Amino acid sequence: MSADRFTVLVTDKVSESGLAPLLGDDRFEIVMIDDSSDPAFPRALAGAHGLIVRSATKVREDLLSDAPLLRVIGRAGVGVDNIDLMAATRNGVAVMNAPAGNTVSAAELTMALILAMVRRVAAADASMRSGEWARSRFKGGELRGRTLGLVGAGRIGGEVARRCRAFGMSVVAFDPYLTTERAEELHIERAERLEDVLERADVLSLHVPLTDGTRAMIDADALARMKHGAFLVNVARGGVVVEDDLAAALESGHLAGAALDVFAKEPLEVDSRLREVPNLVLTPHLGASTSEAQELVATEIAEGVRAALAEGDLSKALNAPAISGASMRALSPLFSLGEALGHLACALAPGAVEEIQVRYAGDADEALEPLTAYVLVGLLRNVLGSDQVNFVSAGHLAAQRDIDVARTRLSAHVDYTEYVELVVTAERGELRLAGALLGDSHPRIVRIADYHVDVVPEGTLIVLKNDDVPGVIGRVGTLLGEHGINIAGYHQARLSKGGEALAAVAVDGAVGAEVRQALLGLAEVSRAVVVRLG
Repeated sequence: MSADRFTVLVTDKVSESGLAPLLGDDRFEIVMIDDSSDPAFPRALAGAHGLIVRSATKVREDLLSDAPLLRVIGRAGVGVDNIDLMAATRNGVAVMNAPAGNTVSAAELTMALILAMVRRVAAADASMRSGEWARSRFKGGELRGRTLGLVGAGRIGGEVARRCRAFGMSVVAFDPYLTTERAEELHIERAERLEDVLERADVLSLHVPLTDGTRAMIDADALARMKHGAFLVNVARGGVVVEDDLAAALESGHLAGAALDVFAKEPLEVDSRLREVPNLVLTPHLGASTSEAQELVATEIAEGVRAALAEGDLSKALNAPAISGASMRALSPLFSLGEALGHLACALAPGAVEEIQVRYAGDADEALEPLTAYVLVGLLRNVLGSDQVNFVSAGHLAAQRDIDVARTRLSAHVDYTEYVELVVTAERGELRLAGALLGDSHPRIVRIADYHVDVVPEGTLIVLKNDDVPGVIGRVGTLLGEHGINIAGYHQARLSKGGEALAAVAVDGAVGAEVRQALLGLAEVSRAVVVRLG
């Protein structure tokens, strides 16, 4: 195989018509083996430059070790849970996905489930098939005049909003990265807090990735905040909803109905409690299961694989490094610091981020571009999910969300050899953060807003705004101790005696919402933010 000829192995019954970008290019030979358990598959993979899969093929390190020519893996769909990203990176294999192709299919399934819930279609169908004619048991309601609550207003959430408005619904959405301009374009109302959407929604629709921040987001407390008689639909990720809590809310009659296309464990177990819950519509993860969506994601990934192999274009890759492996290893402490600062900026920014400036003072001439990407990874990952965001894709995703990104090379810092400063402009103000490397390898956060601190950027960090009065540190420590939380480090900073102070408290383990609320219950504490770093 010459340098300008490429073999691409396609499996998992990827739509053949969607492979036109590759099939129509004489530089590519396509080998299609629908079942990756076929003995012919590993033999074909050994000579492949590209691999295109859906979700059935598990691309693990042992598979990659037998593919010496492989340069790119394309996932015909969004999630890459079936691909070991770290192993792919270690083997020098770029991984890309196709996030846009299933947007309309997922939005239309959401609408189908909403209508099935509100009009009780599934239960009425089951009744008819059992020989009944029980019209009075299946009185439904109209969508017109009701409120749709969106949790996540990205591609799919935005399409759902458009369709629900066509049914005469008003829409309110919670999404940390939904800007005023985007909300106005969609004709939806922005909510500052998740609780606002929960309390107002007649129909709650979830469109978020599964991250540490969204896992078990909809639990018993969240469901209790919803209106009596409200509905819930989830076509996003199963782990976002605590299934037992949802079952209880339906069995008690607090919720009038729910619909699930995704589950914490798939396939759904035969004896799952969900199969017996009343007023619950279940579908087997059909969000992208339309012929149109399968063709679109196949086309999208085929174009990406073609560009990667033929043109060296890795702009759609999720994992490809932008600098050499040697430089990546040498600068990894700096990049880890940048990611931690970005994560902290996401947690502390006053509203939706509109602009972020990354300023770097140090010895590495090539560091600023990849450092900025790592900052954006930290800023975006907890919102969009780790399967979409890494230092290659982060800049593109920031641009999609109208976040302006600026990079500045500073002159040498007087105190630190390697120094990073972030200036974040958000809708309600500005935030400054800074970090530095001590001895070129030990990262520290050295500034939060106007306060100088000294914090190791790892583990769980509680950031407090509190009055600078005697005893406040002791009261915070006592409260954390009463909740079984061990303090690893406590840094208190102030601008003036007796004024407002900032505390950065490093603790062991996780800190739940109950502890945060308890901290806010202290008279001296005005703000408490919990961030999981590293």
